[in-house]
Amino acid sequence: MSPPERGSDVATPRLLYVRDRTSRQMDVRDAVEADAEALAELADAPSDVMRNLIHDRSVRVAVERSDAGPGPERREADEERREADDEGGADAPPDVEELAESVLGFVSFDARPDAVHVTQLDGTPGACTRLLEEPLGFARREGMAVELLVPADDDAVRTAVEDVGFDERGDGPRFEGRPTVRYRLEP
Repeated sequence: MSPPERGSDVATPRLLYVRDRTSRQMDVRDAVEADAEALAELADAPSDVMRNLIHDRSVRVAVERSDAGPGPERREADEERREADDEGGADAPPDVEELAESVLGFVSFDARPDAVHVTQLDGTPGACTRLLEEPLGFARREGMAVELLVPADDDAVRTAVEDVGFDERGDGPRFEGRPTVRYRLEP
């Protein structure tokens, strides 16, 4: 069993089109190095830490879409980028302007022998709910549980986690003086 692909600055983002509870349309894609600044702002962390996270973990981002749907131009550009990547011709990273969408949230996770561990989750409630589908999908395919720790005072993330079906498993460790709550979801 190997963990899902990790992001990089030359990867072609995989896009999924969804709508969050606030009727915002969003894409969910693999994170790339160009996302580090936006993730750092969301997580209130240094951008170099987020850049390392993108390289060391599986990271997905939810970004707000500016159009009403995946129009023919976007689908055609995505297809051309995939074909170039398949042929080994994608030496340059995706255009930074293409990645400058409004980031709604992100999730990072990795697979360990006992469970898939969500290492960070942040964003709008709708984005968090949708982003949890990423580690959950991997865990279901592998027959594994999913675990995460959520800051006790982060009501938006706790609500998203509980809405998806995670069970509270008691107190977690303190991080930077903040209490956490341990959650787990069995396959």
